[in-house]
Order: sequence, then C-alpha cells, then structure tokens
Amino acid sequence: MIDFSKYQHFIFDWNGTLLNDLWLAVDVIDKMLLKRGLPGMSSERYCEVFDFPVRDYYQNIGFDFEKESFEIVGTEFIVEYDKRQYECNLQNSAKELLDFLYDQKYHLSVLSAREQTMLVQNLKFYQIHHYFPVISGLIDHYANGKLENGLQLIENTHINPKYTILIGDTLHDAEVAKEMGIDCVLIASGHQAIHRLESAQVNIFTSLSHLFSLIKKN
Repeated sequence: MIDFSKYQHFIFDWNGTLLNDLWLAVDVIDKMLLKRGLPGMSSERYCEVFDFPVRDYYQNIGFDFEKESFEIVGTEFIVEYDKRQYECNLQNSAKELLDFLYDQKYHLSVLSAREQTMLVQNLKFYQIHHYFPVISGLIDHYANGKLENGLQLIENTHINPKYTILIGDTLHDAEVAKEMGIDCVLIASGHQAIHRLESAQVNIFTSLSHLFSLIKKN
C-alpha cells in the first residue's frame, strides 16, 4: 500500500479525475462522427482509443484533416462540450477527498489540458476553486498536452518533487508525472480503460472513492 502521508503536494488532473465527464465527451464526439458519416462512438470504444495529443486521437477515429482542419474539429468539440459542461457532476468522493486533504494542510494543485480561463470557471462553478493555490491549464483548447505546464508548476511551488504526487486518469498523466520526477496514481473511472493504464506501471485505483478510502487510513 502507498504511504500517502509522506506527500506534501497533491496535483490533480481535472477532466475524468475530479470531474465525471466521460459520458459527455462520448456523446459530443459521437454526434460529430455521425454528422460526417463516420462510425459512432461508445463509451467502451472511447476508453480504448482516447489519447494525447488529441489531434492523433481524432485522426485515429476517422477525422480527415485534409478535408477540414484540426482547429475546426477541435473547436467544434469544445463548443458543443461547453454548451453542456455543467450537466456533469464531480466524481464520487471528490469533494470529500479535497476537504480531507485541505484540512490536513496538504498543498493542492490542478494540472489540466483544459483551457485556463474555462478551467478556473469550472472549479468556481463546482465550488472547489478555493482548495487550489495553483491552477494550471493550457493557453488554448486544443489539448496538445501539459508537460511544460507541469514542469513550470513544480518550479513555482518550490515543493520537493519527492513529496509530490499526481492523480490522473490517463497514460498521459503518468508520462507527465515521470518527466516531472514525481509519483503518480491513476483512476480507472475516467477517459481510458484500466488495461491500458496498467502499461504505465503505477498504482491504479478503480475510483476516486477507492483512493480516498486508502488515503484516510494513512
């Protein structure tokens, strides 16, 4: 079992980790595919194919960037997603976990591929903004990756990477954590299937609730 008490700094991914938005991402991309006469999307297939950078993921599921640009496709997704974003709920136990860590005086941050302004708005809407002294999103909505922001986050917080852990839901989170020189755990209730996450060779939890139950025991 991981000794979570050794950490001073918990970094959270947003989409799929704290926010339960898998169903919405699937619904939006399904409609976009069907509109173009392409095979639709199920949750099962999505968790098998979703990846970073999202440009490659779009191509892999059939979008033809010789017919329309990646920017057009990416913007269409975000526009449709944002129309319904607040239909989503936080993952079970997300608020309770953040309350617990905050009360225990841990340093909390968010590192997300969400565009920065919208990320801050999202955290405020769900009333969890105050937990996070550092909120790091991207400068645009094309979700190319978050390694550069992650490295900057570590530098700015001045907390030893040895005592920092990233909690995410994708292989990209594990890759970013490795490059940042920090530990990582993955939640298998987000945007990638558990058998894919296993290739990262980090600890995997079935849900945020599962993770919370173990952190409380430390």
